[in-house]
Amino acid sequence: MKKITNKLLWIFAIGQFGWSLLSGVVSNWMVYYYTGSPDAQNPNTGIFASGITQNPILFKLTLFGLVLAVGRIFDAVTDPLIAGWSDRSNYKGGRRIPFMRTIAIPFALVTVALFTLPQTGNTPVNDVMLFVLLMVFYLFMTIFCTPYNALIAELGDTQEHRINVSTYISFTFIVGQSISFMLPNLASMLEGAFGQAGSIRMAVAIMATLACIAMLIPSFYIKERDYIDSKPSETKAFSSLLKTFKNGQFRRFVYSDVIYFFALTLFQTGLAFYETKLMEIEDTWTFVLTATMTFISVLLYPVVNKLAPKIGKKRLIVTGFFAYSAVFLITSLCGKGLYWGFIIAVCAAVPMAILGILPQACVADVAELSRLESGEDRSGMFFAARTFAFKMGQAIAMVVFTSMTVAKTAASYRSTAVVATVTCLIGACLFLLYNEKMILSRIEELKGSK
Repeated sequence: MKKITNKLLWIFAIGQFGWSLLSGVVSNWMVYYYTGSPDAQNPNTGIFASGITQNPILFKLTLFGLVLAVGRIFDAVTDPLIAGWSDRSNYKGGRRIPFMRTIAIPFALVTVALFTLPQTGNTPVNDVMLFVLLMVFYLFMTIFCTPYNALIAELGDTQEHRINVSTYISFTFIVGQSISFMLPNLASMLEGAFGQAGSIRMAVAIMATLACIAMLIPSFYIKERDYIDSKPSETKAFSSLLKTFKNGQFRRFVYSDVIYFFALTLFQTGLAFYETKLMEIEDTWTFVLTATMTFISVLLYPVVNKLAPKIGKKRLIVTGFFAYSAVFLITSLCGKGLYWGFIIAVCAAVPMAILGILPQACVADVAELSRLESGEDRSGMFFAARTFAFKMGQAIAMVVFTSMTVAKTAASYRSTAVVATVTCLIGACLFLLYNEKMILSRIEELKGSK
């Protein structure tokens, strides 16, 4: 086997930039363009809303919120199926890379279609088309991301490499997310040539092309069989999923992770609205604020990377939970003015650095211990089980956000930030049950005996 180097890990991390950019375009802007209401400063808000059913269809549940929630649930259910397929596969190119290579282009194309095709004059047709496209989008994302995430544990052959690869992919993830926030800025530049709606679609197409190239780079550069001596798992998908959730330490991790992603998704979905409706700033400032947050967060990466082995990932993650809770609380209390946006951006940089890096390393630790104890490598399923769980949290968050903000008032948007604050605090308390010391000591013990 060839030696795994930090250069290889950086090339691997480029793929994270690609799928993060596509995910960011959909998660950050679909609700904004399909359900918002325009105003003088932001005339593009809700530009596609007229083609989709907007009124609540069940209590306060909107069709769009239900479509997004069902999409995340569908995504979560397909995770273990794809993980089991990947774990059991024995392709010439490896267990993971062939999936990534095959799906990158279709994944990018369906992202563009989401902002283009549900635009007919028939609202029911648009509703159905949006639902189908969103299901396909999440399926393609799962086919790329589940094998990709499994490589985090497999390329992270040592504790140092697990923390390093988690650091690198966290960096490329937030860069992808940050660039996705440039969508209104890019659309504004293209508006003269393509019109109001056409410029948004073209901006999505440009970002999707960039993302596709990024996903293909590691898919063709990394020769999986040269670095990983993997053997196909013999456990079927849902048996493997059940076996994964029987792992006590993994369950303790997942409890907090689900709640954290519920809170974070609630906040991220509302971010454009917090800025435009509460702070009353133009949506083109979203990128500047996100870039500020990203820049400060990246400056903190070396600190997190060095502190994690010394004081433990668990302590830092709990700190990150409390820090995010403070950010959500500030958002719920914010007033008008751009400076509020910068206050939130600076404060959010700390938990973003911590929680962007370390949770993946925790999953890799648990997967490594399971491999050493059982002799069976089910890395794909551990990461799929994590995503299965947190996507359930995201699905609930989508329903809650769209239901709480039906009135489209400032108070309704503030209330979502309050809910995010409380739930994030609960997540912090639950993560205290995770026993990192035992996991790491057991890994060293088993490696030493071999």
